[in-house]
Amino acid sequence: MAGSITSVSGKSKLNLSRRKFVVVVAEWNEDVTEALYQGAHHALLSLGAKKNNIIRRNVPGSFELPLMAQWSAEKKSIDAVICIGCVVQGDTPHFDYICQAVANGIMNVNLMTNKPVAFGVLTTLNKKQALDRAGGKYGNKGEEAAVTVVKMLESREQRD
Repeated sequence: MAGSITSVSGKSKLNLSRRKFVVVVAEWNEDVTEALYQGAHHALLSLGAKKNNIIRRNVPGSFELPLMAQWSAEKKSIDAVICIGCVVQGDTPHFDYICQAVANGIMNVNLMTNKPVAFGVLTTLNKKQALDRAGGKYGNKGEEAAVTVVKMLESREQRD
């Protein structure tokens, strides 16, 4: 998802008005994840999704994102899932284990369900870096995650 996306402009090539999205939000580091969620939600609406078709699911922390993403993506009515979380490095290797598990879990949900599942999880060295990526000087990575799932849906349509 890294790139130069700073804001959403234009509509999707697809009609998103009937597409359903789940945004799974970790409650840990809530000030950051709420800002990321707002970015994702705004981006989906800007791209043409309907408010009633954007479903929010909260989980305690980033480690729980993959399971809720899987439960959500397994539903036929859901077109894509966006995972929102924030893991800030501490003094122990716990950070490394959580980040690796979450990244692998989300990737596996993509492959198992054959649906776009975005990794909107910040893995930062400190809280300032997280805030810089949650609407600060580096944009909003939640917005980028929403754009990513829409682009993947568009790619899938072109493939079929």
